[in-house]
Amino acid sequence: MSPYLPITPKEIADAAVAAAEAGAAIVHLHARDPVDGRPTQDPKYFREFAPDIARRSDVVINFTTGGAPTMTIEERLQPALLLKPEVASLNMGSMNFGLFPMLSRFPTFKHDWERPYLEGSADRIFRNTFTDIEHILTSCAGNATRFEIECYDIGHLYTAKHFFDRGVVKAPLFIQSVFGILGGIGPHPDDVAHMKRTADRLFGDQYRWSVLGAGATSCRSRPCRRRWAATCASVSRTACGSDPASSRNRTPLRSAPCGRSSKGWASPLPPRTRRERS
Repeated sequence: MSPYLPITPKEIADAAVAAAEAGAAIVHLHARDPVDGRPTQDPKYFREFAPDIARRSDVVINFTTGGAPTMTIEERLQPALLLKPEVASLNMGSMNFGLFPMLSRFPTFKHDWERPYLEGSADRIFRNTFTDIEHILTSCAGNATRFEIECYDIGHLYTAKHFFDRGVVKAPLFIQSVFGILGGIGPHPDDVAHMKRTADRLFGDQYRWSVLGAGATSCRSRPCRRRWAATCASVSRTACGSDPASSRNRTPLRSAPCGRSSKGWASPLPPRTRRERS
């Protein structure tokens, strides 16, 4: 676990506000157990940091419904269901989510849960069935929550199209294309272009596109790839605070510097996603 990762509700709120001050339009939020940093979807932690962020900035608040692959769908759903954020993320398919390559880069860990968690990703499916996806979408339908539709591979775009054609999700869709996770699409520019072409063909002008580079493969040349992808995208999502260095000798960046690196070349959020200013 990166020492730069915010753990406590106050640290998470401070990092989110700093990112907003640096130019971020939206903050994507996970919660951590403040004792040992393990992922948690306990709504009590979201209740602590979300109001703090809203009080100190006008940034759009985005809750994860992914949480961690070790959690049940009901666990993952609770923060978005109960607290009704402006935006919530939702993965469009079950997949391998391989974090285990990090074991060769980081030989020691601070907490007992970290090594087994990474090792277990070699034999764990991150579950997001059609039933799971529809359950999350329909459960939050009355909350006025817009969904960040996370697509880790080409097939996920077709899953999004399925729910769009049925009217379960409405235009404009906020499509988040995620590159570089082992088990999903890679971060090569050809992969990015293929995602964009497919999304254009499926959704036309009914969506806004965002890109996220994740994992060590995209870290090695993340700035140039992000800038290249941002020429096609409406939004760019960065995750520096939770992304360990791609090398043990390289210092990870905090969220605020990442916000500054994106500012100026990523366009505003899609309509009806950015909070109206008072």
